[in-house]
Amino acid sequence: MRTRFFCFKTAELPPLRLKPVVVFAVFFGFCAALFYASEKESVYSGSYMIMGRGNLTAEDMGAWLTASNPDVDEDFARDFAMLYIKEAALEGVNHDVAFSQMCLETGFLKFNRIVTIDMNNFGGLGAISMEERGERFATIALGVRAQIQHLKAYGSTLPLTQKLVDPRYYYVRYGSAPSIYDLSGKWAVDEAYGEKLKSIIDRAYYMAAKNTSKIISYND
Repeated sequence: MRTRFFCFKTAELPPLRLKPVVVFAVFFGFCAALFYASEKESVYSGSYMIMGRGNLTAEDMGAWLTASNPDVDEDFARDFAMLYIKEAALEGVNHDVAFSQMCLETGFLKFNRIVTIDMNNFGGLGAISMEERGERFATIALGVRAQIQHLKAYGSTLPLTQKLVDPRYYYVRYGSAPSIYDLSGKWAVDEAYGEKLKSIIDRAYYMAAKNTSKIISYND
């Protein structure tokens, strides 16, 4: 016995007729969906340039840090994020990039055997091996400032606004890495460094959007 599938001949189907108002509504809805997708992409895609102003708020950044490392105190995470926003703004550096780089370099403040939490070296400055563990900074604020100054050296030829605290500032060819992709092979020997940094930035934007936290756009 053969199995028969239900089917209709073309001639048996009634002609499809849509009222003009229905056609307009469908077309308008389709265009609106495309516009919304485009706008969402433009807001949350962010900037991967080192110089400029970031889009994430301190609440967004703090939440991203504690979600990735539950051992970090929520109040500390928010204050730490605000420190990055303030220090980056003084030098014209994109705080999204600076904070995300800290997350990459320290493993979201979990650190490693080479760079430890007491060093306040959030950018892995000078850290190569157990024999060359990198720079030490007296306070958290100085460590953040040094990282941001080092980023500015790569991203711009402009002079520093604040007093120099980065001991490796003069090792950089100024303006040689305007985007995060240009940091590959420069900030770190890893040729995929820029892509790894982009991945962290993108995930931070995604979480901010998912939590419906307002992203401030300074790029308009």
